[in-house]
Amino acid sequence: MNDPELIKEMLLKAEDKLPLTGRAFRLAFGPSSLFVSSFEKVQRRRESLATELNGRLIERAPVIPTKVVDCIMERVNKFMAEGNLDCKLVSQHMAFTLLGSTLFGDTFLAWSKATVYEELLMMIAKDACFWASYSVTPYWKQGFWRYQRLCTKLKFLTQDIVQQCRKNYKFFLQKDENLHNENANKGMESASGAPSCSGVEMPDNLFLHELNGHLGAREEPCGNIMGVMFHGCLTTAGLIDNLLVRLVTHPRLQDKIYAEIIIARNGSMKQDQQCVDKMHLLLATVYESARLLPSGPLLQRCSLKHDISLKTGVTIPAGAVMVVPVQLVQMDDSSWGQDASEFNPYRFLSKAENRSDLVLDQCRGNTEKRVHPGDSSSILNDPNNNVAFLPFGSGTRACVGQKFVIQGVATLFASLLEQYEIRLQSGSKGESEPTMNDTIFQLLPSPEIVFVRRNS
Repeated sequence: MNDPELIKEMLLKAEDKLPLTGRAFRLAFGPSSLFVSSFEKVQRRRESLATELNGRLIERAPVIPTKVVDCIMERVNKFMAEGNLDCKLVSQHMAFTLLGSTLFGDTFLAWSKATVYEELLMMIAKDACFWASYSVTPYWKQGFWRYQRLCTKLKFLTQDIVQQCRKNYKFFLQKDENLHNENANKGMESASGAPSCSGVEMPDNLFLHELNGHLGAREEPCGNIMGVMFHGCLTTAGLIDNLLVRLVTHPRLQDKIYAEIIIARNGSMKQDQQCVDKMHLLLATVYESARLLPSGPLLQRCSLKHDISLKTGVTIPAGAVMVVPVQLVQMDDSSWGQDASEFNPYRFLSKAENRSDLVLDQCRGNTEKRVHPGDSSSILNDPNNNVAFLPFGSGTRACVGQKFVIQGVATLFASLLEQYEIRLQSGSKGESEPTMNDTIFQLLPSPEIVFVRRNS
């Protein structure tokens, strides 16, 4: 399927995934209610996860990156000291740290085993699809058992960080209660100035309980948490990697985004938070990076129990597999204009006074001439208004973390670019566009980069 309207209808009606969906995860970590083919069985968990990611956790996103950037740069400086720092390596660590700190809070940033966890997660991700490709689990392979031992280590580490979060939660809760009682004895309310510790830790505790609670008889303890880390890190790292490459190969764009960040910062009442909603060019750059290189080349859907009747009159029988070539749809001239295969974040921006000309401007690719960073009259267009925008999927099985990922990555880069300029390593070859063969777009090259601290 390549017609956007037909794709949208299909993705709304085809609620199930292929029966083998999540096989790589199940083989590594055991059964999980987040990764099953039947939408009926996974719906409750997806709704809970969406509520948390797009609710409580996204409210904390503007505060998180300050500590996250410090943690990331500590590791990045070690990489640079060793002389090896490519975009892929940095993006992997950025995604891991962002997601880990979101799920586990400050406990994760202070966790001594975080580096080992990251290394194990990436080693498992590298081999997961290979071992899942066997139609019969290869118990006779020694390599498979080495792989299983890695998975077991990751399970124990996940249980360890969850226990650390619970301990810290109880500690801060008790500390908050003691503080409240102490203030009450003095005739004061804790709300009059004393900070509440439990209010900060409560969302983490509830989120972990929701992911890990109410397990089925066959579900693996901490399985859903490992699933979010496993899939979330891989997809988020891909987006960050593409964004890093775009910024270092388009230095003028990076300068404009930096100017936008400073303007937004100067106009903010809260100096400890990033107001990414006002950083239209930054968000547009994130959208465009996701559009050009989505996390996967194909979307596969089916309806396990019922036939699907489309508006065109076509009836698709139950169990039939429907495939959407995402990369082709993302670069279709009829949906994105003649510059569909080119990197142009300005396609997601328009002038407030020219809203009626938006579609025409997108097709002509002329929005860059009309929009400038910090221009209060510019409008950020919702990419989901274009049915051909599919990097996060669409319909009932769309990625539940789309809003969180966009907001989290944008906020992280706002904090990062405010403090550092990202440049190509001297002698490193960078290309501004992906390579193309006869059939499919290839990933961008991963150039070596350096982070240069800006003058205060």
